[in-house]
Amino acid sequence: MAVPIPPAAAGPALRPTRFGLAFLGLIVLTLIGCVNYGLSLGYGLTFLLGGVWIMTAAPLGRAARHLTLQLDPPVAPVAGSPARFTLRAQSGGGGLTVRVRLRSAAGDQGQVRLHAAPGQPDQAALDLPARVRGPLLLTSAWAAVLDPVGLWELRWPLPLPAPLMVFPAPEQGAPEPPMRARAGEGEGRTRMGGREDFAGLRPYTPGDSPRQISWRHAARTGQLLTRETDAPQGLARHLDWADTTGDPEARLSRLSAWVHALRSQDRPFSLSLPGTEVPLGSGEGHAQAALAALARQAPWPQAIGGRAAGSAGVAGAPLRATLLALAVAALPLVLRVPVWASAVTFGILAYAAARTRRPLPAAPAWLLGLLAGLGGVGLNAHYGTLLGRDGGTAILALLIALKAAETRTPRDGRLLVLLGLFLTATHFFHDQGPLTALHALLSVATLLAASAAWVQPENESAAPGGRPASGSQWRAVLRLLVLATPVAVTLFVLFPRPDGPLWTLPLQGPSQTGLANEITAGEFSDLAQNDRVAFRADFTGAVPPPESRYWRGPVFEAYDGVRWSQVRVPGPVPTVQPTGAGWTYSLTLEPNGTPWLLALDAPVRLPPGAVLTNAFQAASRPSGTRRRYLLVSQPARLGVSENRDRLTFDLQLPAGQSPRARALAASWQGLAPAARVEAALAYLRRGGFTYTLTPPTLPETDRVDAFLFGSRTGFCEHYASSFTFLMRAAGLPARIVGGYLGGQVNPAGGYMIVRQQDAHAWTEVWLPEQGWVRVDPTSYVAPARVNADLRTALTRPQATAAPAPGPAGELQLRLDAIQNRWNDWVVGYDGTQQRDLLGRVGLGPVGSGGYLLVFGVLLVGALLPGLLVLRAQDRPRDPAARALHDLAARLRLPRGPGETVTAYLERAAAQVPHAQGTLDEVRAAYHQARYAPGDPAPHLRALQAAVRQVRRNGRGPDAGSSR
Repeated sequence: MAVPIPPAAAGPALRPTRFGLAFLGLIVLTLIGCVNYGLSLGYGLTFLLGGVWIMTAAPLGRAARHLTLQLDPPVAPVAGSPARFTLRAQSGGGGLTVRVRLRSAAGDQGQVRLHAAPGQPDQAALDLPARVRGPLLLTSAWAAVLDPVGLWELRWPLPLPAPLMVFPAPEQGAPEPPMRARAGEGEGRTRMGGREDFAGLRPYTPGDSPRQISWRHAARTGQLLTRETDAPQGLARHLDWADTTGDPEARLSRLSAWVHALRSQDRPFSLSLPGTEVPLGSGEGHAQAALAALARQAPWPQAIGGRAAGSAGVAGAPLRATLLALAVAALPLVLRVPVWASAVTFGILAYAAARTRRPLPAAPAWLLGLLAGLGGVGLNAHYGTLLGRDGGTAILALLIALKAAETRTPRDGRLLVLLGLFLTATHFFHDQGPLTALHALLSVATLLAASAAWVQPENESAAPGGRPASGSQWRAVLRLLVLATPVAVTLFVLFPRPDGPLWTLPLQGPSQTGLANEITAGEFSDLAQNDRVAFRADFTGAVPPPESRYWRGPVFEAYDGVRWSQVRVPGPVPTVQPTGAGWTYSLTLEPNGTPWLLALDAPVRLPPGAVLTNAFQAASRPSGTRRRYLLVSQPARLGVSENRDRLTFDLQLPAGQSPRARALAASWQGLAPAARVEAALAYLRRGGFTYTLTPPTLPETDRVDAFLFGSRTGFCEHYASSFTFLMRAAGLPARIVGGYLGGQVNPAGGYMIVRQQDAHAWTEVWLPEQGWVRVDPTSYVAPARVNADLRTALTRPQATAAPAPGPAGELQLRLDAIQNRWNDWVVGYDGTQQRDLLGRVGLGPVGSGGYLLVFGVLLVGALLPGLLVLRAQDRPRDPAARALHDLAARLRLPRGPGETVTAYLERAAAQVPHAQGTLDEVRAAYHQARYAPGDPAPHLRALQAAVRQVRRNGRGPDAGSSR
């Protein structure tokens, strides 16, 4: 008996699948992480996944209306074997994945998925356990249409078929059925049903053998008649309950074996059971009646509770697709984690992939646990913790690989997809550049394609040698990503961006600025060989001249004879007296993990949340990601009214250190303060000092003497440290300022690039009536360090300008310009930029009426193109089905999933009575176009014309119809 899909009135419900709910939870989790850590690119990924989640739900309702589904019950289920239902499906629109699930009163359930393609009917077997004989009662049955990725399903209940009769299982190796002779043997005596002599004709009944049909009579009259034959009664076999032994189920099993044997031999038989008699007869109908009597025989066997049917293993193709996607998602870790960690992670994934193609032994649980433990210990030793950014992502990738190695069920496979998406989002903690964005798109596409592979029917996904993801899956995923892009862009621009984190949890990672908390010999010379970008500065208006490009960082005031370190001196912030025009600029700072904002002297306006210390050092919350700040700096006199305690502290020197330098500086104490500075600079100019990256090692004691009177070769920290020592010995407060000097103006973008090799140290000397005055002793030894750049200063110390970049340098600048624009518009898009944008377009602040109105309108506008495209794609390809689709749109009356044309048109006529006549024309034209012989084109034109005449509101051609 066929069970059709009910119409829409039966209650189809659109709901997310369990995987869809977990997918939504992942979106919420990544959104919280983006808000807390300011991951701008993470917002884009989160909103893209949100757009996919929305777009997958849109077309299911319309697509299911063109679905034809039929469920055929099993013919003769046997106890102990699955009752095999047959599911047939065909789609009138695009391809659909259909899932049907049945549940019996014993608690067993069975489900199957199949692909319903347009014009290509498909069928699959649905096995429901039949554990005992007797009626098999179904308690629930439903069908669902899944989206291509498996996030949503449109589910509706199926009408429950009548209880199925499960026959007793036939005994294996049963003896021959007994022969029982009855009285009246021979000709002229009592006869019985048999195959020997013709006895007459009777009307055909289902189950009669085709060999017994009188085909000559059927050809002459058109009526099927069955020939009846008989035989002497003594040739019949009689099956009796008394001929069996054992418990009732064993006796019924033997009788069932005898019935099957006699049916296959086409021999007549009768059956006697306690309380039941089956008369003599033969044929398929007689055998079915005997088996039914055996199935209903009391006492009933005790029902055996069952468990939900599940997959014992996973298909190779979906798992291979998932493992490939996980490898793509983990690929950036190769550049960051130790080599052994990468080898272990990708080795486990490769082994799991190999097991899907050949029978390799499964990794035991103890081995997986051992690998997890050893990996955690090794990574903790390498990074110092597993809770930081680097250690956390490395151990996450390893644990995901171990999970993949023990994956056994489709549920585990979908969990791997979610973990892969989460791993992709963690890469934004390290970098948010264009290449990282491209990798994230590739990773998301492969992971969604893997998810689509899990949605495929079992018979397709389990095909040997199948590819990890078919072309149709990739096309569906790419289409979803394209349709979700407008939604992602709208949310990226307008979704509220908070200025601060939800909670304070800094990301632990290595500092990337190169500036340390103290200065020792060789600190800056090591940085000079690192050409990574430290920050970029985009000026509004003129760029400051080279002599003003001192980017102030940490200030070092405590000296122990070997190292200079920072101190915190209590007291108010000293005065800042501007002396000239300022510079307004945006500073895009690379991840550094330190609180320093590298500002030009002296910052007079700081970004929200930043402070200016009493050492004139701009500081903000440490960030593990690239951040963008807006600052205003102005030439000024700093600390004219400085704290006396600080000035006293900045005169201190370690006792007994460098006596020759002390004596030299003491000889200048009779000079005016400014003259003492000039005397020290003159000593450097005339002393034969050289500028180099490879100075000799200085001793632990009397280091300044060894430099000033011995090696006379050094880098910026040597000159700044020695000059500061001389100024303190001469009676002037002095300190070292660390930061960067210079910067390369990029003509492709009009901004300045400051690299790690531009790290620099200089001296500040406090002079009465002038405050803290910057003095750079290195510039008196190598003027090119100020006028040009580091490389020029090392080769031509007296140069006045840097050489023009070559072709490779120009290409590097163009690529950096692209990176800078990306930083400005994507990475640096935060709450401040959002408020500026909203203010420029006149929407007001976030939460205002104008903002909410425009936000809603733009979001609907972003959804509309995707919905229209999906609607157009769901329109049936078959002309006749497309005409009915257009009719449903005209009437605004959806056609139910699998609803027949006649049933739909009758329902439409009941709701739109004035269109009864035209709907009759539609029905006639449709049947002619679909089933009439010959060219269907004229009938299709008639069908389309009749559809165009239909009006829902009663006006037009239908209103006056009298039919």
